[in-house]
Amino acid sequence: MDGGVTKKTPVTSSQVAELAGVSQSAVSRTFTPGASISSKTRAKVLAAAKELGYRPNAIARSLITNRSRIIAVVMAYLENLFYPDVLEELGRRLAAENYHLLLFTGFMDRDSDPVFDQLMQYRVDGIILASTSLSSELSDECTVAGIPVVLFNRTTERESASSVTTRNREGGRLVGEFLVAGGHKRFGYISGLENSSTNRDRFGGYRHALKAHGITAIEIRTGNYNRADAEKAARELLSLKQRPDAIFVANDHMAVAVMDVARYEFGLSIPKDLSIVGYDDVGAARWPSYGITTVTQPIEGMVEATVDILMEQIASGEIEAMHKVIAGELVVRTSARLPKSGIVEVDSRQLYRPERKA
Repeated sequence: MDGGVTKKTPVTSSQVAELAGVSQSAVSRTFTPGASISSKTRAKVLAAAKELGYRPNAIARSLITNRSRIIAVVMAYLENLFYPDVLEELGRRLAAENYHLLLFTGFMDRDSDPVFDQLMQYRVDGIILASTSLSSELSDECTVAGIPVVLFNRTTERESASSVTTRNREGGRLVGEFLVAGGHKRFGYISGLENSSTNRDRFGGYRHALKAHGITAIEIRTGNYNRADAEKAARELLSLKQRPDAIFVANDHMAVAVMDVARYEFGLSIPKDLSIVGYDDVGAARWPSYGITTVTQPIEGMVEATVDILMEQIASGEIEAMHKVIAGELVVRTSARLPKSGIVEVDSRQLYRPERKA
């Protein structure tokens, strides 16, 4: 006597059609989002499918329609709370378009080419690269294959890849103006990955704002968007004989580490002894124990723009690079000294909006 478990043969759509008394195409239309099917026929098919335990095979359908309805998201740096929030919003937006999200782990400090072959096995309809990038060769290969690629929170000059980012240079400039207006005299900067477009733009705006006020001396250390590196950078800056009294940190994930070092290793009072400004406006920045003054990256607007680009290019079959830039705000909390003017309240938030000279 065989005591093993008998493997159940999968139920087919033709069996569902036979039980429901409809055509096989009616079964297919019932399980195809947006397809035309009468409510009466749909109810009969769903009842038969439930009775038989039928589930449609998405992979088999993709071979027929040439659409998997899967968007690959290649994402690195998930310890930064900004990206889990992005992932959650992407999931919601794609689901509203009847698409599914398939996550791959990429590499923050280099191209994500090693995962390319893996994700292409899933016949994905589009690719979103967040906190990582793709080589120009593989970007061109995606174009030839008719697969749109969008870089999220990165800029690119490639003709075959689209991008969605925020006004990073403008954000850095706002930080510089805010800190100068707050009466600070010695300035520091803790960078992210030095070769990333976001880091270059944020620092470029910061440096430009300080230079406009005759300030060229900036103590710079590299944090690599990494907590341990940010802690090391903070220790170096705060050990200087003439330590900065204001530090712009390239994102909030590192700013939290810098604040911890300043408080618990150097006994500094924030913002009395040291002002710290971050970037992103992640959850920790809003916690009262940190209260980080920071530049926002509007996740909903960035995700909406990303999904809109993908849906447009998937529907049209035409891949032409589109670049969208979303504006952010400098949210004022408790981690930095306040300037005498330029603070406004909008929707229960304090924002820094300095008056521009005509």
